[in-house]
Formats: sequence, structure tokens, C-alpha cells
Amino acid sequence: MLTVGQKFPEYKCSACVGSDKGSLTEITNATVANKWAVYFFYPKDFTFVCPTEIAEFNRRLADFKERDCEVIGGSTDNEFSHLAWCQSHDDLKDLQYPLIGAQKLACDLGILDPDANVCLRATFIVDPNGVIQWAAANSLSVGRSIPEVLRVLDAIQSDELCPCNWKKGDEHLKV
Repeated sequence: MLTVGQKFPEYKCSACVGSDKGSLTEITNATVANKWAVYFFYPKDFTFVCPTEIAEFNRRLADFKERDCEVIGGSTDNEFSHLAWCQSHDDLKDLQYPLIGAQKLACDLGILDPDANVCLRATFIVDPNGVIQWAAANSLSVGRSIPEVLRVLDAIQSDELCPCNWKKGDEHLKV
């Protein structure tokens, strides 16, 4: 799995943004050029844990936008599967960020589960220069914490020494 300090791979992925037929598009690195980005990957569409994360990222999207940060989700499913899922799942009908078909990107990132051949629950925070600043992966059955992703984003963006459990507004360490 790629990690902190490495360049996020170049990619071009088909995507779905929302639940209408006009929501199919293409996403590339240029889509988030010069911005912070959170990429999160999940195992499969039409499953049980995944929509809880996707919906929570959507509910918290304004928090990411306040931090000049784009959110991009994805799995090894294609954009048509993403679209069908968004159309059929009440919590995903108003999705405001892209879900990408990350078949090649998942391989490039090294986040494919070797047994299930689907994405791990991997999360990457990428800086405006395209460098990974945080990388984390959960097992297939464990959902991630969106407040923790925001907390880490705040800490990284502060460019200060942040102690254990630091939250935005807390004191930074003084050396």
C-alpha cells in the first residue's frame, strides 16, 4: 500500500456523481489539482457497511469543503454499478461527490484485498501537491470514522506538532 510521503498515482477513472443518468463523468488528478483531497475506498456496492460511510461523508461534505478539501470515494465496481446503487439506496440518492470505478487505481495504490480481490477500506489524505499525507486501511468488515478523517486533516493542515487526541482549537505542542 502506498503511504505517507509518496506521490498519489496518476489516474483517469469513470465516475458517478449523484443518481440521475447525467451524473456519469470522468475524474482525473486534474479534478483536484491544487486542492486537498480525501480519497476513500470501500469493498463493494450493494453491501451493508459501505453505505453508512458513503452517506456520512456526504453529510459531512461541507466540513471538508470548509477545509478546501475534495472528497472522492471508490471501489472496484464500475460507474454503472455506482449509479444503480445511488438510484436504489435512499441514503445515496443525493450524493454530492464522485464515486469512481477504481479498478486500476486500486492496484496502483496497493489496496486490493488478496483473497476477495476488492478494495480494502483505505483512506488517503493527499495535499495540494499530490503527495500522500495520511494513509489508513481497515479490514473489510470495519467502517472508518469520518470525524477521525476530519481530525487528521485539521492536524495536517495546521502544520504544527499535534499531540495525541488533538482536535482543532486545541493547543499545539511548543518545543
